[in-house]
Formats: sequence, C-alpha cells, structure tokens
Amino acid sequence: MLKGKTVVLGVTGSIAAYKIANLASMLVKQHADVNVIMTKNATNFINPITFETLTNNKCLVDTFDRDFQFNVEHVALAKRADIFMVAPASANVIGKIAGGIADDMLTTTIMACKAPKYIAPAMNTNMYENPIVQDNLKKLEGYGYNIITPATGYLACGDTGAGKLPSEEELMAYIMRELHYEKDLKGKKIVVTAGPTTEAIDPVRFISNHSSGKMGYAIAKCAMERGADVTLISGTTSIAKPPFVNVVDVLSAQDMFDAVIKYADDADIIIKAAAVADYTPVNVAEDKLKKKDDDLSISLKRTTDILKYLGEHKKEGQVLCGFAMETKDLIDNAKKKLESKNADLIVANNLKVKGAGFKTDTNVVTFIDKTGTEELPILTKDEVAERILNKVLSFTK
Repeated sequence: MLKGKTVVLGVTGSIAAYKIANLASMLVKQHADVNVIMTKNATNFINPITFETLTNNKCLVDTFDRDFQFNVEHVALAKRADIFMVAPASANVIGKIAGGIADDMLTTTIMACKAPKYIAPAMNTNMYENPIVQDNLKKLEGYGYNIITPATGYLACGDTGAGKLPSEEELMAYIMRELHYEKDLKGKKIVVTAGPTTEAIDPVRFISNHSSGKMGYAIAKCAMERGADVTLISGTTSIAKPPFVNVVDVLSAQDMFDAVIKYADDADIIIKAAAVADYTPVNVAEDKLKKKDDDLSISLKRTTDILKYLGEHKKEGQVLCGFAMETKDLIDNAKKKLESKNADLIVANNLKVKGAGFKTDTNVVTFIDKTGTEELPILTKDEVAERILNKVLSFTK
C-alpha cells in the first residue's frame, strides 16, 4: 500500500514511546520506508536497536554521529520524507519546534522538512492543559503543522484526563489518509449507505437481512483516503467506524431514507451499498403478539425504495450508484434496475458465487452501466471499493 513512500517518525522522551515500535512495524508491513529519529531522552524509554530491527534502517539520535553514509543527514532525510510524524511529542520538543530551536537530530530534521508534519502530544494532563503548551500547539497549527488531539484516559502518572497518546491504529489512520492514495476525490461530497436495516415486529423481534456492511464501509474508507468529504449512513454493524468520516447511525429503512434525503442534495456522488429490509410489519394486533411464535401472523408492507427515489430526484451532474444482489439472471436483472432506478452504475454480485456476498472479505462483482458490462475477478472488498470509486469518478469527467 505504501511502497515507495518514506515515513519519518520522531520519538521523544515519553513512556508512550513503546507504542511507536508497533506503529513502525505496521508501516513496514505496508511496505513503507520507515526512518526513526529519537531524542536522547527517548532512548531512556526504548532502545534504538528496537527500531533498527523493525525498520532495517539506522535509528538516528546524535546529530554528529558519523556512522552513516556521508551527507548532511538531517537535510537528506527531510528531503526524502513524504510525511513526518512526531509521536509521542513531549512538551519540551513541542516548545522547541514552535520556537524555531533546532539543537538535536529530530528538531533540525523537522525544521528542514517540507513534507506534511504531524504532532501527537503525550504528557501529563496538567502539562497538556498548560496555556504555554496550548499556545505552542496553536502556533504550530498556524505554521501548517497537523496537531493530533490526544486521547483521554488513565495516564502512566496515575492521573486521568487528556494527554494520552492515541492508539497505534489511530496514528496509522492519519498516515494512511495522507499517503495511501492520490487525492483525486478532493472537493467531492460522497454519501455511502451501508449495513442492514431492521424493521421491528415487537420489542423483541425484527425483520432484517445478513448484510455485514463491509462493502459500504470499505467504500467510505477508500473515498476518505482519496480526499472526499464522506458521509456514511450505516445500519447496525459490528465493524469499527472508519476514521475521518461522518457516520450517521440508523435502524429502520425509514431512518435510512430520512438520513439519505438530508445529505443527498449536497452530494456529488451517492453510493447505495446498504441491504435494506424490503418489508416492514404493520397492524400487528396485541392479541396476536401474545400467541406462540408459530401462531403469529403479521401484515407486511414494502419499505421505501431509496434508490428509486434518488434516481427520480437526481440533480444535474450527480452520480448515482446502486447494488444488485441476485441468485439468478444477474445481468438481466441488474440492467433492468439500472434503467428503472435511473442509476449511472449498478454493482451486481451473484450470491451463489464463491467469495461473493454477505459477511465475506472478498467480492465478485460485475459493473453495469449504459455502455455495457465489466466483470471483475474475485477481489478483496477494499480492492472492489477502489474499482467502484474509479468507475464513478469517470462519470464526473
């Protein structure tokens, strides 16, 4: 994912330094070239050999260390960097960078670096809330640095409050957002629906389907990493919410319809990946609810056809993508859906094909648009998401 990208991690004197070993490992697994610079104080919390073993690069500490290839090392690394993240960032180093002080390898390198720079503060709550530290962070923000808000929780000092370094996964998400894709969707507003809806029969029972939401979540995450302003309207799922995405939680098909209508007018692209329950119970009499399950009979009515409504109210220039899940006559049914819903693209998958459908990490889909069909091989849902966004983006050109 990050092959050809150079990530520089600056590690300062904080007990949270141990987390960066895992972050470095995660980055290497994505094929990034990871270079770690440590302050001398940081070496009291974690040994440089740890980072050298994980990254296969020399961990830099001493500005005047001669044990590396002859060049002005802090300038050479600063030029190669695609991103520079200082994590954990101590109050001392934050103050030095904000004041233009460059007296060690970390501060001289970041001063010479023009790549995007991220600062992840980690310190005692009282230190973090100190007006001087807050002023320094605002000063850095004014200079174009990206400040990562620390987590709130139990700190190593025994206090509870703000100042905790975010998880390695969250730090990784910032790096992936910056580097994973070119920002070809920047300026685009995208609405994605995902997951199942549930229609209550009574306080205990409901009608739903087997959708896991994985496909819609993959699309939302990929769109975000490509620079889009993403709103994800999600039924109930067990998936972690994608970072940097506006997630709107819904239950019923009507809830989803209401949420989609709220955001549809401003959207450039709408991708309906949710598997909405087709029917909702009506007129469930109290006396019937008291009977045994096998005696219960209920009346049903169709839920709102969200894709049809969006097609009928599609504004000029807006791109509409829907999904079709079939067990037979896949292409014919998908073509009919493309026309009847006034969609620009239908992503169709046959639930009987191995590797496709609900709850899997892969999918086998066919694109249907007005020019014809394109059958894709079995791919991960992340790869399918990328292909879908490539396709919808082509309609905007």
